[in-house]
Amino acid sequence: MGNRPGRHSAPLPTGGRRRGAHSANFTPDRRNAGFAPDRSAAPSGRGVYGAGTSGFTPAGRQSYAASDSLARAKQARKKSRGKKIALGVAIALVVALAGGGTAMALYLNGINQTIQGGMDETEKMQLVEQLAPSKSEDGSYYVGIFGSDARKGETASRSDVTMLARIDPDDGVVDLVSVPRDTMIDMGEHGTQKINAAYAFGGPSQAVKTLSAFAGVPITHYVEVHFDELKDVVNELGGIQVNVPEGFYSDTSGLTIEKGEQTLDGDQALAFARERHAVSGGDFSRAQAQRMIIEAIVEKILAASPTDIPGIVESLARCVTTDYSVTDLVNLALTFKDKGLTMYSAACPSYTLNQNGVSYVGTQYEEWQAMMRRVDAGLDPTDEKAEIPEPQASDSELGAASNAASPRDYKDLVADAMTTDDVVSAKKDDKADKDA
Repeated sequence: MGNRPGRHSAPLPTGGRRRGAHSANFTPDRRNAGFAPDRSAAPSGRGVYGAGTSGFTPAGRQSYAASDSLARAKQARKKSRGKKIALGVAIALVVALAGGGTAMALYLNGINQTIQGGMDETEKMQLVEQLAPSKSEDGSYYVGIFGSDARKGETASRSDVTMLARIDPDDGVVDLVSVPRDTMIDMGEHGTQKINAAYAFGGPSQAVKTLSAFAGVPITHYVEVHFDELKDVVNELGGIQVNVPEGFYSDTSGLTIEKGEQTLDGDQALAFARERHAVSGGDFSRAQAQRMIIEAIVEKILAASPTDIPGIVESLARCVTTDYSVTDLVNLALTFKDKGLTMYSAACPSYTLNQNGVSYVGTQYEEWQAMMRRVDAGLDPTDEKAEIPEPQASDSELGAASNAASPRDYKDLVADAMTTDDVVSAKKDDKADKDA
């Protein structure tokens, strides 16, 4: 419990569960999760990882009518044989984990207790009540990601990360969208607060409820990341490849991080994910760095051998708290490794705002709603020229930010403020650009 966003900060809201887009064909296995109901109804840019096909051939598809057909079939099998073997072994491991006897059951249960052990039973039940089945028919669903950033010696931590991820296993697409931690929110009986106060007042369930109302979508899964432990995972992965958009010296860590493409070890990755004072975009830049770290870790995992993925997931279990089970996570990783993964990264269009002497972040409402409609349609969130399909274009709840408290008339305020467009972006050509 010591590495979780703590009960600090000012008062918090009620918020309501919002209808969003979608209901997943990818069905998380909750038999081992320890969380009740089955939810089966359920960088400013893009990256493509692990593209490929499984190599599995459904029975009855081969033709043996002629020798040339047989030869072609043999040739096709030969080309994919290596991949079949690797995936077959990995799937066998998952099956073994899921139901391979008492020893394996105890092993699996131990990992599940690790990744689900950051919450007490009351918090688990409250979270189950708040998580909602997806509304989609395309296999996609939403995940709330929250960051615990406890330093050594602290008994409580700060919720420095709030992200929304749309996961689409069928199409191999993930949208990762940051919501600034100081976003101005109406928290009902707790008055006007910053969005990261939701955790302080109501734990995981309140954090999910608040983010769901702000984004206008149901949230099906919860993930809490403990950054201090995450650095150990980065080291175990042999470092991660990141294109740092601007160099800086961190007073907190005493490390200098150079600009440009490089491999970061755990301490460097942690310093990069935490820095907000020595970078041009402040908290907006830090949110971009956090997304980049997550993307880089995912890329490294998907580049690993399928047989190594269960072990990597076990390592990740030490730095996350989630309602996912370990078999859910392994299956999801193998799905993306098989199909390939496109990751989109963006930030909720926002600006700095001072209200009555308190520093907040205001929401650019029109831009946020348009972004969420693109996200829900599986489009690049930052592609403002993309044509939004009718179901999303007419959905008034997507990105409605019904619990936001910043001024609705914001155009003039944006003109004189720092915005998410002022963040230096990390492009592959290493040019300074803007991050949406």
